[in-house]
Amino acid sequence: MDKNNNRRARRKIASAISSASAAAPRARTHSLAVRAYLEIRNQILKGELPVGMALARRKLAAALDISVPPVSEALQRLEREGLVESKPRVGTRVRIPTRHDIEDRSLLREALETQAARLFAGRATAADKKELRQMGQRVDQLYAACEKSSDYREFLFSVNTYHMKLHLYIAECARCPALRDAIEKEQVLIFNWLFDTAVERRALGSDFHARLTDALATGTPEKAAQAMRQHIRYGLNEVLAGLANLYDCKNETRWRHKKSR
Repeated sequence: MDKNNNRRARRKIASAISSASAAAPRARTHSLAVRAYLEIRNQILKGELPVGMALARRKLAAALDISVPPVSEALQRLEREGLVESKPRVGTRVRIPTRHDIEDRSLLREALETQAARLFAGRATAADKKELRQMGQRVDQLYAACEKSSDYREFLFSVNTYHMKLHLYIAECARCPALRDAIEKEQVLIFNWLFDTAVERRALGSDFHARLTDALATGTPEKAAQAMRQHIRYGLNEVLAGLANLYDCKNETRWRHKKSR
């Protein structure tokens, strides 16, 4: 009886070891795919991989010092999210946003963030409002310092990251987790960042975010929503025109199927 029990125990241990060994490579591959995803996405947001640039899996893998499969998995995820695009027998590139893309993303962002602003004005505590006003002033200071930075791309990346935190903070203080999650899941702030980077939009005004955060901290829910709506719509025509020019310059009609050999 003891022998049978021992055999069963050994088989269970062997099975567990085998499963763990099989899972380890998958876990490592998954971890590398996440790293590749973040690295490639960040390079796109920095403008190091500009819209329209071809993305070769082997070159990306070599640059990241990893194998091709994690890079392929990362590109598939980026394609699902709309940051890259692929065509059979042609390849993959950083997606060139169309006018429809920009208008859709802007409408979605406006719907989500104006509601967050409305709720913030009604639900945020005095401490929340004080913190938000300080963040607004800080964002303006950081954008103003961008032009003076010797390492411009890296500095702007950190500024845009902080800018995203400000907008997510508004949603968090609105005390509606589902709304905050929707803003993050739909990546409305990521696409806003991408559009601004692509057209190199810089002029926002020295108190652009301070005015927004003051309105949210001191105004009624309706006034807060209106301030956010104006904030989101600001410069939209400039972005549309800039990306339309980029779209024409990249000459979309030339991205055709290669002839098979």
